[in-house]
Amino acid sequence: MAFASRLLTFLRTNVIPVGMMESMARSQLNKRFDHAAYSLQPKHDVFAQHPTVNDSLPNRIASGSIKVKTDIKCFTATGVEFTDGTKEENIDVVILATGYIFGFPFIDKSVIDVQDNRIELFKYMFPPNLKKPTICVVGCVQPIGSLMPISELQCRLAARVFKGDVTLPSSDEMWADIRQKEEEMRHVYVKSKRHTIQVHWIPYMDELATLNGCKPNLGVMLLKDTQLAMKCFFGPCTPYQYRLEGPGKWSGARDAILTQMDRTLNSLKTRPLGFESKKSGGGKLYVFLFIFFVLLAILYRLLL
Repeated sequence: MAFASRLLTFLRTNVIPVGMMESMARSQLNKRFDHAAYSLQPKHDVFAQHPTVNDSLPNRIASGSIKVKTDIKCFTATGVEFTDGTKEENIDVVILATGYIFGFPFIDKSVIDVQDNRIELFKYMFPPNLKKPTICVVGCVQPIGSLMPISELQCRLAARVFKGDVTLPSSDEMWADIRQKEEEMRHVYVKSKRHTIQVHWIPYMDELATLNGCKPNLGVMLLKDTQLAMKCFFGPCTPYQYRLEGPGKWSGARDAILTQMDRTLNSLKTRPLGFESKKSGGGKLYVFLFIFFVLLAILYRLLL
């Protein structure tokens, strides 16, 4: 809810240069704790890997309950030798946190084939060569954001495709979309089996919603319901936005969006403060930041 907003997505994709975004993100992450001081500074850029934010890790390192080491050179009978020459003896357990190798052995490879964690599916869902869309995969993505809302929207789309209410593009168009996503992946992320099904939450949800016919039209909304449009653009992009119009429309979606922050913070309000807290004026801050970053990006491009 803090970072998945249409404002930040718009700035990231259309306004702020990649180098500037990288510098800003690195600065914010190092404000939490100095990664170099904790021996956690990577060689690659911040956005070249799937980010992980862990609040307890620096405390564990500082207290000595976790030691950061170099790569493993080899295992001995009772311990481990590392590439820097140091050793740890009397090891009880070794956990290989290597990630996952996924596949679908119960499906013929002519339909869905996975090679080195690489899968060729339209929108990471539909095999592009089938004569009829009679099968799809749900949840086979690694989002920078929540997976459950993505899976839910995938199910909504799949149901309408199977029913015949949604017609998928031609095989050539689906292959073109697959190749474009592969190229974008190679351009952004380090080469790894971990980064083969990576998606950004809002752009991918919008792609699915466009196919399904439930993507919110913020331009029309701005004219008809300015308050809601501002909340949808500047505030958290929660799944309620894909229930505002089109198939699966829910009458309570508008109210849910306008009150979502109150309900999110409600569990923290376990005692009365005894005084009225001051509002932060977050809406004005968002507008100011938006204008500031637009002007900053224009100036940056003029100086190049």
